Amino acid sequence: MPNFVYIIGAGPGDPGLITVRGLQCLRSADVVLHDHWVHPRLLRHAREGAEIIDVGLASPQPLDQEAICYLLAEKAREGKTVARLKWGDPFVFDRGGAEALFLHEQGVRFEVVPGILAGIGAATYAGVPLTYPDSGDTLTFVRGHEGGGNAAPSVDWTSLARLDGSLVCYAGPDQLTHILDALIAHGRPADESAVLIYNGTLPTQETRQDSLQGLAHFARQSSDRRPAILVVGRVAALRDHLRWFDTRPLFGKRILVTRPKDQAPELVDLLEALGADTIEAPMVRILPPEDYGPLDEACTTASGFDWIVFTSANAVDAFMARLQASPFDVRALHGPKLCAVGPATAERLARHGLKVDLVPTEYRAEGVSQAIAKQGQVRGARVLLPRADIGREVVASELRRQGADVTEVVAYRTAATEPDREGEPDIFRMLLDRRIDVVTFASASAVRTFVNILGAEPAADLLRTTVVAAVGPVTAAAAAKWGIHTTIVPAHYTIPALVGAIVEYFQTLKAES
Repeated sequence: MPNFVYIIGAGPGDPGLITVRGLQCLRSADVVLHDHWVHPRLLRHAREGAEIIDVGLASPQPLDQEAICYLLAEKAREGKTVARLKWGDPFVFDRGGAEALFLHEQGVRFEVVPGILAGIGAATYAGVPLTYPDSGDTLTFVRGHEGGGNAAPSVDWTSLARLDGSLVCYAGPDQLTHILDALIAHGRPADESAVLIYNGTLPTQETRQDSLQGLAHFARQSSDRRPAILVVGRVAALRDHLRWFDTRPLFGKRILVTRPKDQAPELVDLLEALGADTIEAPMVRILPPEDYGPLDEACTTASGFDWIVFTSANAVDAFMARLQASPFDVRALHGPKLCAVGPATAERLARHGLKVDLVPTEYRAEGVSQAIAKQGQVRGARVLLPRADIGREVVASELRRQGADVTEVVAYRTAATEPDREGEPDIFRMLLDRRIDVVTFASASAVRTFVNILGAEPAADLLRTTVVAAVGPVTAAAAAKWGIHTTIVPAHYTIPALVGAIVEYFQTLKAES
């Protein structure tokens, strides 16, 4: 709908906490204006070609806020649908109300989509229920750093301290000491339970649990300049029993994911579900072949082959896309038997409604020829092998050695991702500072590109003190060629197995320490 603004609460940090309605509105927008605190992964849900504008931190300065308001109205008047992403909830300790009022006065239609409050989200992820039987009858939210000043909020501290219930305050670094001292000075018990939560709902979340007096002492000594969520009340003591977020097996581990951007979500989601802080730095892009001719001819004549061997999920997707674009469909594959190297490749074929005839028990490419030989006569068999432009020739060579007639076609190309793009993480610096716990490689081409970007010697040196996890022995062998030692290789060469092996590695380290 043109000439419309959605003011959307993006939640407290975790990109998965945006509402379904908020996601729908974001995906429909032509222009997205977002606070700097909004998780960058949320922006990936914007439609292709949408204009993305970072308007900085939620600003208390009237001129800055006025400029944002005018920008919202201007973009809407251009006939565009606008999504305004705001940290937390737009109408709670935020200027979403001011933006909505301005749009109303300008005659611009708008909708406000609620979001999860930062105080609620952070407390829940810290294992602190804000209300609980016998924990008091009030729940009070106090404005803190959103107000823009450094002093403690101007509230009736005596009345606030006397309330029997939970208190949630958004505390900036210059306000925290004043808030804690004011509560104690006005009658809140110094030994009352409290928690301080930094980076709430994110994999970098840190939670400090103590008494009010203990947190006040900590705040006076601390040099930490991050804002935090302060929760005061008897409910804070329940954290010992209700912790769930920061007890997951990979919590606090920073893991580098080098898969192509469109393939990274599976690995990222599995790692983050276990608590890891993932850093996406795709090494490789998947591109179509320079010439579709050989692949299209293979699709046309597919029914005449005895075997079609798929060595990767990429090969499956590329082949099936061209088959569907041809005059034929999956019925053209009724003749040949299908071989998938690995369960992930077999699963990708299953998504296209195809059952595989063979998945070698040994997922190395070298094991394919032996497995096919056990299925029948190899000599004279016609085999189609769709592969990458730089694919290994081991399978084709071995099958030809045994007398098979092998047709190789380039189904897709791999290309290095452009390094040093604006907004991308500085992987070199993070490795140098030892801020990455695990580097994952899911293909030999990712290893090759990683080495090309960093340089052979620097890459080997930097990874000497970092755990390297490879999806299988072929990838590990590619790393070894460059002097990179692989610590983790799963028994089964799949992404879920890789994640499981990473978990097992750290659990073993913990047990031994």
